[in-house]
Amino acid sequence: MNITEKILSAHLISGKLMAGEEIGIKIDQTLTQDSTGTMAYLEFEAMGLKKVCTELSVSYVDHNMLQQSYENADDHRFIQTAANKFGAIFSKPGNGICHQLHLERFARPGKTLLGSDSHTPTCGGLGMVAIGAGGMDVAVAMGGGPYYLTMPDIINIRFSGKLRPWVSAKDVILYILKLLTVKGGVGKIFEYSGEGLKSLSVTDRGTIANMGAELGATTSVFPSDERTLEFLKQQGREKDYIPLEADKDAVYSEIINIDLELIEPMVALPHSPDNVIAVKDAVYAGTAKKEIKVHQVAIGSCTNSSYTDLMKAARLLENKRVHPDVSLVISPGSKQVLSAIARNGALNIFLDAGARILECGCGPCIGMGQAPETKGISVRTFNRNFEGRCGTKSAGVYLVSPETAACTAIDGYLNHHIDEDAFMDSLESFQVNDSLFIYPSLNHEGEEAEIIKGPNIKEFPIGQRLDEDLETSVVLKTGDHITTDHIVPSGADLLPLRSNIPELSKHCYKNVDPEFAKRAKDSASGIIIGGRNYGQGSSREHAALVPLYLGIKAVLAISFARIHRSNLINTGIIPFVFAYAEDYEYIDVYDMIMIENIREQITNGDLIKAINKTKNREVIVKLELSQREKAIILAGGLLNDTKEKRIR
Repeated sequence: MNITEKILSAHLISGKLMAGEEIGIKIDQTLTQDSTGTMAYLEFEAMGLKKVCTELSVSYVDHNMLQQSYENADDHRFIQTAANKFGAIFSKPGNGICHQLHLERFARPGKTLLGSDSHTPTCGGLGMVAIGAGGMDVAVAMGGGPYYLTMPDIINIRFSGKLRPWVSAKDVILYILKLLTVKGGVGKIFEYSGEGLKSLSVTDRGTIANMGAELGATTSVFPSDERTLEFLKQQGREKDYIPLEADKDAVYSEIINIDLELIEPMVALPHSPDNVIAVKDAVYAGTAKKEIKVHQVAIGSCTNSSYTDLMKAARLLENKRVHPDVSLVISPGSKQVLSAIARNGALNIFLDAGARILECGCGPCIGMGQAPETKGISVRTFNRNFEGRCGTKSAGVYLVSPETAACTAIDGYLNHHIDEDAFMDSLESFQVNDSLFIYPSLNHEGEEAEIIKGPNIKEFPIGQRLDEDLETSVVLKTGDHITTDHIVPSGADLLPLRSNIPELSKHCYKNVDPEFAKRAKDSASGIIIGGRNYGQGSSREHAALVPLYLGIKAVLAISFARIHRSNLINTGIIPFVFAYAEDYEYIDVYDMIMIENIREQITNGDLIKAINKTKNREVIVKLELSQREKAIILAGGLLNDTKEKRIR
């Protein structure tokens, strides 16, 4: 078996490990963060669950830390009190980014992790099967229930050679995105192997696994080897180490060979993580230099905020000054990383160079502060550069490695210097201080613990049992690659509303169609028509809960991103797929769509006949659901289905 099959087989509850089959797996660990955690705990409570039943569940605060009003602080208090009552660990604001922290303190080779954040696969860099999902799936897993998914194809990426000193893991994953695109990982797990792995640290591997989410992959998995043991020793956790590798005769759906020595510094141009070219090609056209004037450089995020990443940047900035026209911001990934660079002098290097040091958290990556200027160019070590995600719709965001970011900050223009003496991580151990992790009280039943809910925390919408017929109008038609940022934008003004669905709903699709929310609400019932890869990006289930609140009954798209499709099903919104993609052209906003005997059609098959009454045209749609998923849709969502099964 390969590594993925070994881990999944040890956790298999139902189904067979055959690509395309639905499987249910036991989840060892879960994580939530404050942007998604409030909903996960509200759903956990609504299901009537009393305590966490996993080996470990951690609730992090790392997204909504700008407390300009009461909302975020109230959410933090709610999450902390809910975690205490139900038996989860709480990570206080300032402790760091969930993925960096979990990699440091809790990830264990051979275990399964489910997180309500799309970049949960970061911990695959340490030999876990770590999967991002919606909050409701995580709530079920916290209660001891299985996580269901369609068994992906397992793709082996084999690394040979060794990275050149001025090239990093970020360049590797950008190269893979250029090769495979944002759709290249849909329905797949990437498993890494080869001699080239020896030169990649656990945090390097975490960077690659992190941006596997941008490929659309279910997750990415690395072996547990001597580099894994080295990392765990640094964390004082060598007892958690187990060796884990694929059998020599392991079988994969596909093998992709990559020579690390051939990779050069890469950059993702606006506005997609797969819009990738070599830095030299972005800077030069033949021998003529194309100067890309940069206004902001940001180093951090769950992709590139490790000790090694920041030390690479510090080495290049030492005894230099940030360009006068550039604002350089540094976001350490954890308090541990911040403490380490403070002790070894690297923090002073950043300060002397003219950098601004931000709190240990997500910050600019999710639009929480540091929005660029109008039409500004921001060069970032982050994982997403969707239009407007940075907080400024007219800005252009470029994704690069820490080395390229540091060189750019000095030059004031996108650039990368060749440095033969790259930083080598020689830190034997970190000074571990877990004081910002709050463990639940000994009262495991939580009977005496109080959950505190502020006025911003509102009830979330619950779907209705599906009627016999569906007749509804088209309230929006989108193009390809709609992201969850399009559906429910982030930013310092909207993130505090994540616990308040009625208020958040006013902003649904506002950057695509400012009139959508009002039109959908007035219609009371609607269907959205989407293109390819609908719902890519963040795992935020708000992108399903908000449309549900606005009366959306179904989304009919050419194809869906995995997590968003699951979130739609869990809320009771039907994820139809065009049987014939060309039919997309024949449906417009305000068209009336009729599906007679929809319950019967869903029960009896995957192909469903719909009628565009406005154009008097038949449309065949697919609803490829497992029997379990069909039951959820018929019940009007996972919560209703769970309650029905308990009653029976």
